[in-house]
Amino acid sequence: MVEKTDGELLYLEDIQVGQKFGSASYAVDEAQIKAFAIQFDPQPFHLDEQAARDSLFGGLAASGWHTAAITMRLIVTGSARFAGGVIGAGCELSWPIPTRPGDVLSVDSEVLQVSASRSRPDRGIVTIRNKTHNQAGEVVQVMTAKLVVFRRPVARPKN
Repeated sequence: MVEKTDGELLYLEDIQVGQKFGSASYAVDEAQIKAFAIQFDPQPFHLDEQAARDSLFGGLAASGWHTAAITMRLIVTGSARFAGGVIGAGCELSWPIPTRPGDVLSVDSEVLQVSASRSRPDRGIVTIRNKTHNQAGEVVQVMTAKLVVFRRPVARPKN
């Protein structure tokens, strides 16, 4: 079950271990795969169908970095609206299977850990596992990320 927020910003105090968030979906096509690859990852299996068929991938595959960029978009525009934005402090990333032309991607996220900072009382670190899957439910990327999340600002008394 994916818990959705009502659009309000989330602060560290609002986040709990086990909390889940979802995203919209994003359709990937051959032109996008090739355009990304030309600019950022110009390898034959991202650019040429025949070379891709003859490669480890057995067909045209999106760059993992393209999948990561789409994942970022889906997270930022998804149901978890973190106050101050999605600010990464490091991650572990894997691509179990390639993203292909025609895939429709979406992201499910789950909070694994919430830790308040001792040295910076205005923030903490939230560890979240993001699984990007295609229309068949196959996981194309797993990203376990540490995010900087701010505490709710303390209201100052009016003079």
